[in-house]
Amino acid sequence: MLVLRTDRTSGAAVAAGRRTQVRGADDVRRLTAADLGGEPGERATLVQFSSAFCAPCRATRRTLAEVARMVPGVAHVEIDAEARLELVRELGILKTPTVLVLDAGGAVVRRAQGQPRRADVIAALGEAVRGRHDG
Repeated sequence: MLVLRTDRTSGAAVAAGRRTQVRGADDVRRLTAADLGGEPGERATLVQFSSAFCAPCRATRRTLAEVARMVPGVAHVEIDAEARLELVRELGILKTPTVLVLDAGGAVVRRAQGQPRRADVIAALGEAVRGRHDG
């Protein structure tokens, strides 16, 4: 069975057992510009899954955009969960907002459900940029 990543807060397997097409040498699912519907950052990418009537999604958008502006080489990409159901299912997204922090290669370093705190986003970006994450 293939596990893409482990959720750091609960230890739950994310999208276990699902085969996908884009993988690195380490057999980890990597999100591409085509998956994201936008260009990833040179150093890291903040991916936000949102839905139309999600109030916390608006606050999350502001937080992630602010952090992306502060850190050179970091992009914020927002994905409409309702429009991208296949990707949502593949990645095991259960609610909005869900935030994925990707490293420069597109691998998921951290994920969080709900509205993240700015300090937590900055800490996760530090991990992504340094290349320290679960494998």
